[in-house]
Amino acid sequence: MQVRVQQAAFDPGAELAGFAVGRRDIGAIVSFTGVVRDTSGDLRHMMIEHYPGMTERAITGILDQAVARWSLADALVIHRFGALEPAAPIMMVATAAAHRAEAFAAADFLMDYLKSRAPFWKKEVTLSGAAWVAAKDADEAALNRW
Repeated sequence: MQVRVQQAAFDPGAELAGFAVGRRDIGAIVSFTGVVRDTSGDLRHMMIEHYPGMTERAITGILDQAVARWSLADALVIHRFGALEPAAPIMMVATAAAHRAEAFAAADFLMDYLKSRAPFWKKEVTLSGAAWVAAKDADEAALNRW
C-alpha cells in the first residue's frame, strides 16, 4: 500500500505498469486518473495546496479503511500539489483485489473520499483572476453511498 503526495508530475501508464507486479493472488486491477479540466476555457492553472504530514496521514487513513473493507491485495494513491496546467494528471488511484467487484468498489470509495475529505485546497487561476474552488453538494452526496 502506498500514498504519495508530490509536486512532481507522474506518468499514469508507468505507475500502473509497476503496480502489483508479480502478484499471483489478484484477479483484478482498477485504476483511475484525475486530470485538470478547463471548464471556463481560460484556465491558466489549478493551484493545489495542502499541509504536509497532515495530508498524508488523512489519505493513509482513508486507504486503510478501503484495504480493510474490501480485502485489497494492494493499493496506490498519488495526489499532486502546486500549479497544474489543464490536462495534467492531478491524482491516481489503483486497487488490486482477488475479484473485480472489490477492486472497483474500493477505487470508487477512494475517489469519493479523496474528492471530499482529503485536505487539499484548490484555486483556479484564469486569465481574468483567481478563485478558490468551493465544495460541491454532489461530491458530499456521493459519500452517502458508503
